[in-house]
Amino acid sequence: WDFLILFFCLPVVIFNEITKKRLLGDVSCRIVPFVEVSSLGVTTFSLCALGIDRFHAATSPVASARPIERCQSIIAKLAVIWVGSMTLSVPEILLWQLAQDTSPVSGVVTEYCTMKPSSDLPESIYSLVLTYQNARMWWYFGCYFCLPILFTISCQLVTRRVSGTEKPERRGAKPSQCERHLNCTIIGLATIYGLCTTPENVCNIVVAYMSPDISKQTLDLLNLINQFFLFFKCSVTPVLLLCLCRPLGQAFMDCCCCCCEGCGLDTASSNSSANSKLKTEMSSSIFFDKPRESPPLLALGTPC
Repeated sequence: WDFLILFFCLPVVIFNEITKKRLLGDVSCRIVPFVEVSSLGVTTFSLCALGIDRFHAATSPVASARPIERCQSIIAKLAVIWVGSMTLSVPEILLWQLAQDTSPVSGVVTEYCTMKPSSDLPESIYSLVLTYQNARMWWYFGCYFCLPILFTISCQLVTRRVSGTEKPERRGAKPSQCERHLNCTIIGLATIYGLCTTPENVCNIVVAYMSPDISKQTLDLLNLINQFFLFFKCSVTPVLLLCLCRPLGQAFMDCCCCCCEGCGLDTASSNSSANSKLKTEMSSSIFFDKPRESPPLLALGTPC
């Protein structure tokens, strides 16, 4: 979803700022906010899901007894996160519409998106969209800011308490080190998300109580800054994930080496890539602990 933001929303915003024309017209005015708000929902619910996974890993009695989560289960969780985020963002499609304004100095017609429900909507849907518009600021702040931050902090505190009170012989040093890496990854993702969404929530609260005293140019500038904070978050999050998650980063490098291999890499580099890939497969999974299985011992010599 981060790549979708960068490849679709970013060009539309830049084109609008340069030409003062809205690319794709009214469609982009509705789709861009929908995709951006869906991105907040995907990040929010993903952080909550990862926090629950870390809590289950910390409360598991024995590390080797944890079952490997099936692919169907992971896909079901991702489907719930994505479908739920897009469902909660549907009011954004009905809330925004394209508007035009003529500059009194140059006489140039500029296009911009305004938060105003269409009067052609049915009365019941129109009232629901108006209710969403009035509660949008606090919905943003409560669901897309407080929920992931507080949920991540709570899960980390409970996980640390459980890990600190358990017996030392129940866990070896290797699984504990792996879990620390995964906890640092989740904390890093939550920190980047919190830092990038704080300006938008502060601006929303300030604008809600001081909107009559703020000019339209200032509001447009604040909206542009908030959007570029979102673009910054979407570009930093994959890089942070690849750097902090060693198995994922190593797998990404192996995929890059495999792509470059067809362009003329020698056999030695191919063998090196295969060896590194084998090491990655033997390491733990990215977010779901995978039990290590020792190779079977071969009986050599006589039964004695």
